[in-house]
Amino acid sequence: MEKTTILWADDEIDLLKPHILFLEEKGYSVIPVTSGNEALDELSNGGIDIVFLDENMPGLSGLDTLTEIKSRYASVPVIMITKSEEEHIMDEALGGKISDYLIKPVNPNQILLSVKKHTEAKRLVSEKSTFSYQQQFREISMRLSDRLDADEWIELYKKLVYWDLELASSDDDNIHDIFKSQKAEANNLFCRFYEKHYIDWVNGDEQKPLMSPTVVRERLFPLLEDDKPTFMIVIDNFRYDQWKYIQPLVEQYLHVERDELYYSIIPTTTQFARNSMFAGLMPSEIESKYPKYWVNEDEEGFKNQYESELMGENLKRHGFNIKHSYNKVLNVQHGKRLVDSLQNLMNNKLNIIIYNFIDMLSHARTDSNIVRELADDERAYRSVTLSWLEHSPLLEVIKFLSEHDANVVITTDHGSVKIDNPVRVKGDRDISVNLRYKQGRLLDYNPKQVFEVKEPKRIFLPKRYITSPYIFARSGDFFAYPNNYNQYVQYYMNTFQHGGISMEEVMIPFITLKK
Repeated sequence: MEKTTILWADDEIDLLKPHILFLEEKGYSVIPVTSGNEALDELSNGGIDIVFLDENMPGLSGLDTLTEIKSRYASVPVIMITKSEEEHIMDEALGGKISDYLIKPVNPNQILLSVKKHTEAKRLVSEKSTFSYQQQFREISMRLSDRLDADEWIELYKKLVYWDLELASSDDDNIHDIFKSQKAEANNLFCRFYEKHYIDWVNGDEQKPLMSPTVVRERLFPLLEDDKPTFMIVIDNFRYDQWKYIQPLVEQYLHVERDELYYSIIPTTTQFARNSMFAGLMPSEIESKYPKYWVNEDEEGFKNQYESELMGENLKRHGFNIKHSYNKVLNVQHGKRLVDSLQNLMNNKLNIIIYNFIDMLSHARTDSNIVRELADDERAYRSVTLSWLEHSPLLEVIKFLSEHDANVVITTDHGSVKIDNPVRVKGDRDISVNLRYKQGRLLDYNPKQVFEVKEPKRIFLPKRYITSPYIFARSGDFFAYPNNYNQYVQYYMNTFQHGGISMEEVMIPFITLKK
């Protein structure tokens, strides 16, 4: 490993000889200079990793030198060292984008810590994360061998998401492979768990966790009991790891009161899961109770065009005769108009805002090579989500709500999973088109490779034909037709899809926030 080179500019540099020797003994290379101009000359030669800069130097002052350094070498970290503790000096230095600020007299360990912090932090954090995960690996493996219940699966998934984010900055390919393998094992076991209990959950034969039909009643409706307006922000196709990635930005404005996960029903698609969430009913119950609000897959029209009406009926059934609004944001222009109307929305008891960006990103990533490169893997997918939020009108909504007394919920209807394993399936031309679940007549498949439900009424799904089972893909599987098989597989391989069973699709965030 090459030595880290430190440029130290101080008009009394001779008095700092002990500090310089200390750093050199620790393996660093130190270039001492006595003025700002000399510092700029050395920087022009290249090879400087970090600068220690005295604030009070004759000639070109430390603050002036800082300005010059940042205008020419913006990426080089600068540590300002000064005798002064006056606040305006600190403000000027911080405004000049210094990396750190030390008050004289400084001791050698302070200097060493500052160097490590700004030149080796990524490596040290990576090594620490790798070591910590290696210690946790065995504990997670042991938990996977237990008979986990629904709440325990949520806690385990939260832990896996934590390590996914912690290890993201590591350059250790080996640890990434180990984690990927453990996560895949967890997903396979979770699918078995979900399949074993799902039918009993939805039929009331077993105590069920918080799910799509109950989450609004149990988590949103209690917020409507107080005198504040409530804003429910639904980000379509939003995963828990994406939430944890954007959480630091959101928490600059709003305080997280509850960080929860709930279980989506299957199919994990908007037509089924979001309609179920808003209606407080299972899909076949919606079709039976409100037939004019349910659109089957083979019928014309958008499959979730009656969400507002379904939420209205749900509110009425539970005794909430309140003023509420429903807003679907499909593009930036819609988002900006919504921001302009926020003050008026404060007069409503409940405001529902749907954001479709991530779902559109998922579909665009499938269809566009450019978008596929932008969101090539899980890390990039999260990063694009954060970039979107930073520049989205949604952040303006969050800022507005941080200045007003309101209840805020951020949630979703389902997540998505990266698919990488094709499973052959055949059917007639009326077979459903989703890659993660299929419904239709004459389905031909290997029952061992799917979660098979021969009688849709057992999981409260509408039945299109007398013989019309549902089959669901597990983990990273996706259904592929034998015709043009290789072309089909190549087109969809490593895209993000939803509709089936995986931790990422099923266990999804319901976050409660306040001012």
